[in-house]
Amino acid sequence: MASFAEATAIQAIDSHNYLANFPENWCIGSVPHGGFVTSCFLSATVLHFSTTHAARNQPHTITLHLTFLRRTSVGSARFSIRDVKLGRRTSTVHVTLTQGDAEAEPSVVGYLTQSNLRTEEGISLQTEWKLHPPPRPLSSTTQGLREGKDSNWVLSTPIHPSFRKASRRTDIYLPRHGQLEPGMADEWLRLKDGGKFTQESLGFVADMFPQIVDIYPGTDPPVPTSPTSAKNGKDGEKRKGKPNWYPTVLLNLDVKKALPEGGAEWLFVRVRAKKIENGRMDLEAVVLDEGGDLVALSNHVCLILSSERNMARSGKREGGGKEGSKL
Repeated sequence: MASFAEATAIQAIDSHNYLANFPENWCIGSVPHGGFVTSCFLSATVLHFSTTHAARNQPHTITLHLTFLRRTSVGSARFSIRDVKLGRRTSTVHVTLTQGDAEAEPSVVGYLTQSNLRTEEGISLQTEWKLHPPPRPLSSTTQGLREGKDSNWVLSTPIHPSFRKASRRTDIYLPRHGQLEPGMADEWLRLKDGGKFTQESLGFVADMFPQIVDIYPGTDPPVPTSPTSAKNGKDGEKRKGKPNWYPTVLLNLDVKKALPEGGAEWLFVRVRAKKIENGRMDLEAVVLDEGGDLVALSNHVCLILSSERNMARSGKREGGGKEGSKL
């Protein structure tokens, strides 16, 4: 089973085209997880700037904007990069993801901006910004969290883990006594394979959380469990009804900070929906490091669909195309 680092590995075809492989164990239903795909965009762009544009010394993506046009699928994926603006401090590229034959239409398109977070200089001001309401603190340490000894946080069981296979690849710790507000979720997150979160992982981190609709008050919520039962994933299958699918229409990422050179084992995420209506919702994700420093901001537009829409084969596109749209 591919680790996150292995699953997001990118190979260069030439100076502006790159190849990835989307494995089944990083899917939601039959569709590769949107955050996983986002991390592959980040990985391809970072490889582009470490090879084709190595002399620019711009190793970090600071902004990303993706539009998900069509559903992606398990298997080979090609990233084609067009240099839009190459600058001294920042450079911007247009990246297109396609799957299938050479005539296939794009599945996901995006703009990414590169810079160097470790050499940035300029005005810095303290804004006194803080999360509100304040998240529940750790009563111990992240080591105690991992060992199940924290009185405020507990390892959760994924809901419908056989459908949400990608969620089984992480350990997600939720507030032991419930979320602070409806429409909001706090979590501590780590990779189950023992890997560390890197800059390229932030796309996945910003899109891996308990779904707001699933844990909304009055629904059948996940039950916090012991580490043993959480790892086998069986409790999450007891959730009543069929799973929903929450396909991403748009995802933005604003990276504020470089993670340590060796990566970070733990990150904190708060995700909040401001309006959920007519099967569509917004999401804002705030990513903090262990010290509470802001790492990244992300905003999403998502749909709320039945799992049947995920598992169904795509039909023909409107206008006579070869493949169906994502939705």
